[in-house]
Amino acid sequence: MNACQKTLALLLCGAVAFSASAAEFDIVVVGGTPGGVAAAVTAARHGRSVALVEYHAHLGGMAASGLGKSDVETKEAIGGLWREFVGRVRDHYVRTYGPAHENVKLCRDGYYYEPSVAEKVFDAMVAEQPRIRIFKRHQLEAATRDGLRIVAARVMDRTLGIKRELRGGVFIDATYEGDLLAAAGAAYRLGRESRAEFNELHAGVVYQDYETRTFLPGTTGEGDKRVPAYTYRLCLTKDPANSHVLTAPPPGYDRSRYVGYLADWRAGRFAPPKQMKEGIGYYAPTFGTVVRALSMADIPNGKLDVNMNPRPLGFPFTEENYEYPDADWAKREQISERIRNLTLGLVWFLQNDPEIPAEHRQLARQFNFPKDEFADNRHFPWQLYVREARRLIGEYTLSENDLIVGPALGRTRVHADSVAAGEYPIDSFPVRKREPGHDVALEGYILMLEKYTQPYHIPYRIMVPKEVDGLLVPVAASTTHIAFSSIRLEPTWMALGQAAATAAHLALRDRVQPRQVAVQGLQRALLQGGQVLTFFKDIDRASPDYAALQYFGTKGFFRDYHAHAQQPVSRPTAREWLGLALGTRAAPMANAIKGEGNLTAAEWREIASLAKWPVPASAGVADSGITRGEFCRALFANIPVGSH
Repeated sequence: MNACQKTLALLLCGAVAFSASAAEFDIVVVGGTPGGVAAAVTAARHGRSVALVEYHAHLGGMAASGLGKSDVETKEAIGGLWREFVGRVRDHYVRTYGPAHENVKLCRDGYYYEPSVAEKVFDAMVAEQPRIRIFKRHQLEAATRDGLRIVAARVMDRTLGIKRELRGGVFIDATYEGDLLAAAGAAYRLGRESRAEFNELHAGVVYQDYETRTFLPGTTGEGDKRVPAYTYRLCLTKDPANSHVLTAPPPGYDRSRYVGYLADWRAGRFAPPKQMKEGIGYYAPTFGTVVRALSMADIPNGKLDVNMNPRPLGFPFTEENYEYPDADWAKREQISERIRNLTLGLVWFLQNDPEIPAEHRQLARQFNFPKDEFADNRHFPWQLYVREARRLIGEYTLSENDLIVGPALGRTRVHADSVAAGEYPIDSFPVRKREPGHDVALEGYILMLEKYTQPYHIPYRIMVPKEVDGLLVPVAASTTHIAFSSIRLEPTWMALGQAAATAAHLALRDRVQPRQVAVQGLQRALLQGGQVLTFFKDIDRASPDYAALQYFGTKGFFRDYHAHAQQPVSRPTAREWLGLALGTRAAPMANAIKGEGNLTAAEWREIASLAKWPVPASAGVADSGITRGEFCRALFANIPVGSH
C-alpha cells in the first residue's frame, strides 16, 4: 500500500493522520463563523477529519466579535449545537462567579455574553475534537472542480504567504460572503428581488413606517443590486478601570457625516420605542438623548452590546458597502477600514462634538472600548457585520411566502426535507442614505415583522447548489433578500451548519453526492443531535414523543403549531397519518380502521399485526385508546428509513 492509499484508508475509516503537509480531509469547512464552527464540530463528532479555514485570526464570527445579545425570539425553535453553546456560556458565568452573581443574571441563561467568553466557548468546542485542523488567517484563493464536483480548495496563509491545497470529500461554505460557492462556479444572487419575482409583499424598493409597519410613498417593489448596510457590532464598557478611551478622532473624520443625528434628536426620533418588549435588555438611560444613535443592552461585567441604531435618518452607514460582496480581500479590507473609521467617528462625535448637549456628551463618555476585549485589534471588533452578501441559487429558494402563515394552514408552509426551524422576524437594515421627501424612514429598512413572520421549516434544498456537487452552503444559503433577513442570525446558521455537516457525513458514508442524501435518515440523525425540525407551541423536549412529533411535522401531520400529543388519536386522523407515512402501502392498515371516533387499543394491535410491528406497550388494555403522540412514536420507531 503506497502513501496515498494509506491516507485514503485512514480517511475512509474516520482516522486522522495529520502532518505539516497534510492536505486530505473528509470535509473541508471554509469560514470560521458560528455556522462553520457548528459544521466542523458536528463533522468531527461523526468521526470525520475536518479542515476549518478562517480568514481572521479568531473563530466565532460575529458572535465572538461584538454580537453579545443573541438574536432569538422563540427559544424553543432552536436546538442542537446552539443550545449547547448557550449552555456552555451560562456554565462559564456560573462556574466563574457563582450561581447568585449578577453576571449570571445578566447572561440571561447564556443568551447574552461578552465576546471573549463566546470565543472561549467556540475554541473549547473545537479543541475537544482532535479530528479538526484549524487554518486561521488563511484566505481562500480558488476552488478546483472535477467535472461538476468540487475536489479542492486553494488557500493562502496570510502570515507566511504559503499556499496550500486542501482536498476533501465534501466542502462546506460557511463564509458570510459565499466565497467558496463563487469560487466553485455556483450561481448566486446579489441584491434584492422584485415583488413580482417571488410574489413577496416586502420585496424590492420599500419605504416602511417602522412604528406602524405601513408602506410609505415611494415603495415600488422594484428589484435592484443594493445590499443592507454593514456596520460593526461594538462591545463597550461602563468600567473606567477597564476603559480604552478615544483621545483623537479616526483618520478622515468628518463631523458633517453625523450632524444628521442632531436633527433626528430635535425631531424626537430618539424617544423610547412605543412598544417595549420584555427580555430585550434595552439600555434606557440613552432614550431621549443623541446617544440613542447607539442601541445598547447590558451584558455581564459592566459591558454593553452595542448596535448601530438604523432608525435615525442621519444613519451614515448605508451605501458604503455596495462593492464588498464581489470584491477581492484587498478591496474588502479598504471598505472594512472605512466603516470602522465611520464607527469610531460616531463614538468620537457623541463624546466630543460641542453642538451635542453637554449632558449627552457626559453620558456618551461613560461608554468606552474595553481593554480586555479585542486586545490584538486595538480593542475594536475584528469582524465586519456582513448582514447579507452573495446568496446561493440552490435546489429551492426560500422566500417570504415560506415565513408566513398562508391561507390553507394554521402554520407556515410544510417542507418534507426540513433540517432546521427558522424563527426570527423579517428584519432588514436600510440600503440608502436619507433622500429628499422621505422623512419617516430610510429606504429598505424593515423593522422586526414579528407578528407577520412565524416559525417555519428550513428545507435542506436551500443548501444544495443547482449544478455544483460536493458542496453545501449553510450560511450564504438559497433565499430571497427578504427571507435572508430572517435566516441571517447566528443561532439559525449554527443549526444549518450542523445540518450541513451531518449531511456531508452521510454522503461520505453512503458514497453519494450531498444532493442524493436520504433526507429521512438525515432528519433522524439531526433529531439525535437535538435539532429542532418543526416548531410546536405545546410539546416539551423531555417528552418521549418529541422526536417523532418533530419528524412527522415535516410530513404534513399537523395543520397548526399544536401537536395535541396527549389527546386520543381519532380514526380519521390515524388513516390520514398512515397514508402520509406509508403511501399506498398503508391501505391494508387504513382499511382496518372503520368509521369515526377514537382509535382503540384493539384496532391499534391489529394495525401493528398487519404491519408486522411490535405491539405497543400502551395497547395492553382492550378498551383503552392511544394518544396522538404514542401513535407518532410507534410510526417513527417502526417505519424503515427511506420507505416514506
